[in-house]
Amino acid sequence: MGDGQQVATAALRPLRIALIGNPNSGKTSLFNQLTGLNQKVGNFPGVTVDRKTGVAQLTATQRAEIIDLPGTYSLYPKSLDEKVITDLLYDKAADNYPDFVVVTVDANNLRRSLLLFTQLGDLGLPAVLALNMMDVAERHGINIDLPALELELGVPIIPMNARKGIGVAALKIVMAQRLDAPPVRFWEPDDKMLPLVRQIRYYFNLHNDYLALHYAQQYRQIGFLSADEKDHIQELTQKAGFDATAAQAAETIARYSRINEILLETVTVVRTEKREPVSNRIDKVLTHRVGGYLIFLGILFLLFQAIFAWAQYPMDWIDQGISALSATIQTNFHGPLVRLLTEGVLAGLGGVLIFIPQIALLFGFLAVLEETGYMARVTFLMDKLMRPFGLSGKSVVPLISGLACAVPAIMGARTIESWKDRMITIFVTPLMSCSARIPVYTVLVALVVPDQAAWGVFNLRGVALMSLYLLGLFSALGSAWVLKTVLKARERSYFIMEFPVYQWPRWKNVGLTIYQKVRAFVLQAGQVIVAISVLLWVLASYGPGQQQATAEAQVRQQATAQQWDAPEVNRRVASVRLETSYAGKFGHLIEPAIRPLGYDWKIGIALLTSFAAREVFVGTISTIYSVGQDADMGTLQQKLSAERDAAGQPFFTPARAFSLLVFYVFAMQCMSTLAVTYRETKSWRWPLAQLLYMTGLAYAAAFVVYQVLA
Repeated sequence: MGDGQQVATAALRPLRIALIGNPNSGKTSLFNQLTGLNQKVGNFPGVTVDRKTGVAQLTATQRAEIIDLPGTYSLYPKSLDEKVITDLLYDKAADNYPDFVVVTVDANNLRRSLLLFTQLGDLGLPAVLALNMMDVAERHGINIDLPALELELGVPIIPMNARKGIGVAALKIVMAQRLDAPPVRFWEPDDKMLPLVRQIRYYFNLHNDYLALHYAQQYRQIGFLSADEKDHIQELTQKAGFDATAAQAAETIARYSRINEILLETVTVVRTEKREPVSNRIDKVLTHRVGGYLIFLGILFLLFQAIFAWAQYPMDWIDQGISALSATIQTNFHGPLVRLLTEGVLAGLGGVLIFIPQIALLFGFLAVLEETGYMARVTFLMDKLMRPFGLSGKSVVPLISGLACAVPAIMGARTIESWKDRMITIFVTPLMSCSARIPVYTVLVALVVPDQAAWGVFNLRGVALMSLYLLGLFSALGSAWVLKTVLKARERSYFIMEFPVYQWPRWKNVGLTIYQKVRAFVLQAGQVIVAISVLLWVLASYGPGQQQATAEAQVRQQATAQQWDAPEVNRRVASVRLETSYAGKFGHLIEPAIRPLGYDWKIGIALLTSFAAREVFVGTISTIYSVGQDADMGTLQQKLSAERDAAGQPFFTPARAFSLLVFYVFAMQCMSTLAVTYRETKSWRWPLAQLLYMTGLAYAAAFVVYQVLA
């Protein structure tokens, strides 16, 4: 396709704009301001790194697609998620190649931030500089001569406070215009490199020397190059005696020298604070080697107390509403389709909707911790704890993310450069209790743990919930310690991170996070839960041959002989029909294997269906006990409390409930997690090892708990 055709094609579609910047430069806040709810999450082509895209309304008639790229400090990627930036920006023929980039820059730390900008400028990319955190810079006495800085950099500069939306309107006006590449060049390859650079440039038909140099530097990591093309570049670099490390170091030194010259001409600093900055004084408390851990545990404890105490009322309303709707439908309508709707669809839907308050609270708390800057301090604190277990500080972010979902958490391990640390992190992350386990935990804890306060302050159910999360954490650390002795690697890992400025949470961003996570839970997990619930209802309602009819006839004969009342007859008939159904037959088949754990065939069905996703367990038992008992029994908790064993005693005793809870703490019951482990490791050895190890650990732990408590 010629340049004229490319321009014509670009004119027919909305602008495509890439958002790029250093970590903690305000890029996410700006993305949320530009796109609002018009966001979606996918994967970059060929990789599993999350790609957030959104639509921004720039003017009344102009819209733009915004691509939120991973945070990075330079165009020399050190991790797999940073690699997607180079794959996107180095290939003009890519389908999602941007028309220009918006570079978010921290006005409080221009020297560091401008390194990335100068590299992008030398690539010849049209750009806008979003000069963020101007309020923080002013408080620190940093005065920036914007016209002079614009002249030096050769691009439009928009002063901003992205968290409060200041400057967003001005940025949209500039983004709606057609921008040219900056005329300024900040660094050029020296004469010794030029023969190699020009050979690569003309062979690949590249538009400038600096891009050709990056091909020479990074050809092994550039995903769109073929094996033959990589071999050709390798041959050229070997002939030229090209030292990539030395060239990169010389370039970085030269760039910082040029940046210093620019800042001397455009920035003045007036020291306004004679005392130690407030953030440093706060950090001394929050990162204290003893007090810091106690504060973090206190915050976690508050979170788990809130998940039970604050979410209980809306959960009860949802549960009662679903039960009332189901009873109303069954009272006014009859037939197989009505039973499918009430015992299959509504029972499964209730197993999804009831946990929205808890999911919202969990992600709301995590978003507030991230927004305030506290989560970065947590990763720093936990680095000291992780090292003895064979993990680095960079492992902390995936492990903490695992509290939400193991799938993006495992993808987050791409930021870890050390192969050994990365493999250990991927292997143990599923042991962290993710949000999908919350439905299982809360149902079972509510069954056997009394809803009362301990020491007059703490809710016992909240204490039990936090204990399950800590059990997952300690098992992950213990497994990592064992694995570090098995894996052998000579490389050393380092943990370097920058603390973001403390700020009040931006409630719009918190709300967006809650909305996106709840929506993902309802649409993704909900679809699986409802589909399996409907399938399970069919399997639980019908059986082979005439076995159900024969069993029902025997029960009715016995009822006539013993003069049972109508409710008892209906309960016995429903129970025997379930036991002789397809689901019941399969449950009885696997019951001998799980009987030592205290489980019966009904729980066995739930265990198997929840291998699709952990939270399916609740939808399954909701459907099973809807079919097996009176439909008007009430809420799920009432149905489970009413379940009896062969001796007529309550089935869900503390021994069985805690055995199930421990099983779900350890068990690998998520097909998506196994799939993403395979994609990240490029081998079936790791996901199979995860499955066997975690299933064996879950079985052994559940067996011990049941045998001790029974």
